[in-house]
Amino acid sequence: MESLNPQIGGRKIGRRGCVIGAGPNGLAATITLAQAGFAVDVFEAEAQPGGAARTMELTLPGFQHDFGSAVYPFAVGSPFFSGLSLQNHGLEWIHSPAALAHPFDDGTAVALERDLAQAESVLGRDGKPWSKLMRPFAEHWSELASDVLGPLPSVPRHPWLVARFGMRALLPAQTLANSVFRDARAKAVFAGLAAHSVLSLDEPLSAAAGVLTGAALHSVGWPIPRGGAQSITRALCSCLAGFGAAVKTSTRIESLAEVPNYDVVLCDVTPRQLIRLAGERLSASYRRQLAKYKYGPGVFKVDYALRQPIPWRASECLRAATVHIGGSFEEIAESEKAMREGQHAEKPFVLLAQPSLFDPSRAPEDRHTAWAYCHVPNGSTFDMLERLENQIERFAPGFRDCILARRVFSPAALEAMDSNLVGGDITGGAMDWQQFVFRPTWRHYATSARDIYICSSSTPPGGGVHGMCGHHAARLAMSRAGIAT
Repeated sequence: MESLNPQIGGRKIGRRGCVIGAGPNGLAATITLAQAGFAVDVFEAEAQPGGAARTMELTLPGFQHDFGSAVYPFAVGSPFFSGLSLQNHGLEWIHSPAALAHPFDDGTAVALERDLAQAESVLGRDGKPWSKLMRPFAEHWSELASDVLGPLPSVPRHPWLVARFGMRALLPAQTLANSVFRDARAKAVFAGLAAHSVLSLDEPLSAAAGVLTGAALHSVGWPIPRGGAQSITRALCSCLAGFGAAVKTSTRIESLAEVPNYDVVLCDVTPRQLIRLAGERLSASYRRQLAKYKYGPGVFKVDYALRQPIPWRASECLRAATVHIGGSFEEIAESEKAMREGQHAEKPFVLLAQPSLFDPSRAPEDRHTAWAYCHVPNGSTFDMLERLENQIERFAPGFRDCILARRVFSPAALEAMDSNLVGGDITGGAMDWQQFVFRPTWRHYATSARDIYICSSSTPPGGGVHGMCGHHAARLAMSRAGIAT
């Protein structure tokens, strides 16, 4: 294949890099290499770059749906993205009045705003404990993010802050919630945050997601991009274009033999795909290590075109772009435990986004969109639609009457549209103890071949749209090539 023109800014480029996959991590890796003077080719199998950060008409004409992720605390709070001035490339963040709403069966809801003082007010006697838990990390988000979203292995630049975070993050969410909060409402809200870990809430590390997403909520917020997820991808591609490079879409690379003569090759793929791509260019022992990699649970997702806003019993839910649907801590814990044990919850915890309430570009006039998913075992073929919609109806009676059209994605359907979503796994791999430390192997971004690197969410710091996996992998590749980073 032809490479890009090796003349950038009138300067001869000596090194050539190749990136396979144009999701956020692949694009971050490409930009990092380009910033260092590499001539970079990036190949994307799909017709539209972005991976899980894409926006499409999935139901009816004029209804713009986010295929994968929809709400972006880690993108707006990403150390790498923050340094790219993506607002100069057309990216605009929208913050709903409340970042999160959590409804209850009594017709009320807790709606959390970025202001911690507001959280203290709405959480009653648990307001002060909530603030005490979140404030140190919210007020020092930049320092925390630089370490928590940093590469492995590395020495924390803010060791006392990281140690304080670790004392809470390594706990089971159930243990932390019961030790900090007294009332059922605060415990339930924390359970919804912790469930982003895709772990059972009695497992170690499940508290990490609760504290980290809560800290982000009260610092950088949980914004949505105007125009949808594709706006993030479009801004990254615009940034890349400044270096004279562009994504080659609809170009599926089946083997690294198709991309010879590059100094470094970075692969925004999961371990299973890397084995297939690289084959015997990787050592037999390293291939065996990759083959042992465990994928996480999957998701069952539904996109909705709606005739009107969702008729929530609690009006507070209309102030939030994100709604956590699951009721009490115990119910959410039961749902996530069932998923981890290979079962399907009768009352699944549902994560729902309603972006068109705050971004009218997502739907025709007076119409709306919604996006919802629940966790299921990896590769599940069970139809969760009725159970998922029953949960929404529980807190928004008449929801089904609002539906103009829906698009259902089983785990297999998600993987068919993005091969990195193996078995519907949106996190790049199970986040158990072993894979928290060794992700995907002890080599992290490096492989047994000195010129091949892995830069997907299967590497540290893991899932989420932040680009840090790609950025760190590219920096390692440059360092090993003798380029100062």
